[in-house]
This record gives sequence, C-alpha cells and structure tokens, in this order.
Amino acid sequence: MPETAYADIIRTHLAAFFQGDTAILTSYPGIAAAPGGFELIAFGRRCAITTEAVFFDGQPDWGPRGIIVALLTRHATPDIPVETPWRAFRELPDSAPYVGAFRAYTEQILVPHVAALYEQRDAITTRLQGRPPAGDAPGDWSLVLTPLPKIALCYHFYLPDEDFPANVTCLYANNASRFLPTDALADVGEYMSRFLITLLP
Repeated sequence: MPETAYADIIRTHLAAFFQGDTAILTSYPGIAAAPGGFELIAFGRRCAITTEAVFFDGQPDWGPRGIIVALLTRHATPDIPVETPWRAFRELPDSAPYVGAFRAYTEQILVPHVAALYEQRDAITTRLQGRPPAGDAPGDWSLVLTPLPKIALCYHFYLPDEDFPANVTCLYANNASRFLPTDALADVGEYMSRFLITLLP
C-alpha cells in the first residue's frame, strides 16, 4: 500500500512504543517476538509490527488498520482481558459520536449476508479460530472472535422469519476500552465485519 496521510501517525505511535518497555507486548496472547519486532494475527491476517511500519501479509499498511495496530502497541498494558458481561458499543466510554457509524458499518453491513454467513458458520469459525460464547446466547448463531489480541467481539446473528427481518448485533468484551480508545474500537468492529464478508463464497 502506498504511503498515505496516516503514515506519520503510524510512525509516531510505533516510535513511542519502541522507545518504551516493548516486553509488555509479549504478554499478549498470540503476539510473539520476531526479528525487528513482533508477529501476530490481526483481523484474521498475518501481521507484523516493526519500528518502521505495520505489515499485513508482508505488505506495509498505511491505512486505518495500520493505525489500529499501532495504537494497540501504544496502549499496551498488562491488564487481563475480561469478556463478560459483554457490552454494547454504546456502553463504551465516549461512544456517542460513533454509535450511528458503528451500527451502519459493523452491524447493518452484515444483515444482507446473515443467511450466507449462517451456512458457512462452521468454516468461518474454523478459519478465524472463533468459538461460541459461554452459556445461552440470543440469535440463531453466535460467535466470539478476537480481531486483535486481548480484544474480543461477540456477534449475534438473527435469521429472518415471518415476523422479523434479519439482524446482527456486535458486542465488545467488558474491558475492551482498556486496550484501545473507543473510536479505534469502532474501527475494529468495522474491519472485522468487512473481513467476514470476504470469507463468503
């Protein structure tokens, strides 16, 4: 990806992280130290973090995904992620300006694909190392995904029936805001939902 206006922001976040205690990132599940930085799975893709850039599948990402991963390093903390009780996006701190966009680009974007996602649920679960939430869950299918280490999302999918149209809700792990600011968490939901669509045949 060619450099964009986000490049300097990404470099600033990475520089601040690499000037501090980088060992904290190795406490994150799924993040491993590698020559020149760290490796992980982010948004279902191979990702690398170096002093120079954030890479997806070997290519530098100078867009919003690159910023999100750079922010993850900048906000690195040893706090343990707590999933339950799951929280609606509107319950996250300072979420009001982003609620409409979140509904449109994380939840509503999936509504036309609910039936297809349901048919592919086993393959999607395996591909993304997802799992069902603990206990009873609403909807016809529920799936917990981890787009980024320590940040889990819980999707509830509702198939259409005679009385109600298809619907999707996406909830966040209870303390997700400890690991990223709320505007970045909104982007996490959007990019995870968009990736789900790409998995459909």
